[in-house]
Amino acid sequence: MINYTIYKNENSKQWVTFVHGAGGSSSIWFKQIRDFKKSYNILLLDLRGHGESKTTLKTAFKQKYTFSALANDILEVLDHLKIEKSHFVGISLGTILIRQLAEMYPNRVQSMILGGAILKMNFRSQILMRLGNTFKYVLPYLVLYKFFAFVIMPKKSHKQSRSLFINEAKKLYQKEFIKWFKLTAEINPVLKWFRQVELNIPTLYVMGEEDYMFLPSVRKVVESHYKSSKLFVIENCGHVVNVEQPNAFNSAVLSFIHTAQ
Repeated sequence: MINYTIYKNENSKQWVTFVHGAGGSSSIWFKQIRDFKKSYNILLLDLRGHGESKTTLKTAFKQKYTFSALANDILEVLDHLKIEKSHFVGISLGTILIRQLAEMYPNRVQSMILGGAILKMNFRSQILMRLGNTFKYVLPYLVLYKFFAFVIMPKKSHKQSRSLFINEAKKLYQKEFIKWFKLTAEINPVLKWFRQVELNIPTLYVMGEEDYMFLPSVRKVVESHYKSSKLFVIENCGHVVNVEQPNAFNSAVLSFIHTAQ
């Protein structure tokens, strides 16, 4: 089972589960814990090969990495803790896993908060993926990861987010990085399906105004999925919204979860 941490709130039966992105770990949520645990039970996850999960996953290299398999890793923890339903908060690639989980087990997802959501790979991001696939066995993965971090989070004001993710990525193994990178081969059909199908689950997209790679496609999806979805754009903010603008992020998300109960 993947590594998890819980913070119990004896006055609440509601759960909020946090899912980080590729190369991160549950530590990226450090600016959320204090505010959220006042009202909710919190579940923090380390995805396969990330954070503390790699020490317990000796069979990780034998496992197949698909979005369905990674979503089932999350479900395994929910079942183990007997959490019937949870609000889910994700960032970047974590938003894809939450949406995948909601496709497979909609009765387990009370609401989805998708920060820095990835719904479409634009031309620039597709070139990035092709470059990565070409060089993934040649270059040290950290060189690739740093390059991606600078392309996705280019501004001076994004430095904290870049540094945090790069420092977490240093803890990955090269083989692990390659396994995760191979997931990009199945990303386009998965995202196309997500854009087409609206789920009957309250959904809040929290995007940075400067998240130029992913914000345009999110705007379009929210327009077409207007029954279930809302968009909150944070000014002067890049891709990793929960780290760059934690106060605005926490306030918007807590307000949304309160209405989605």
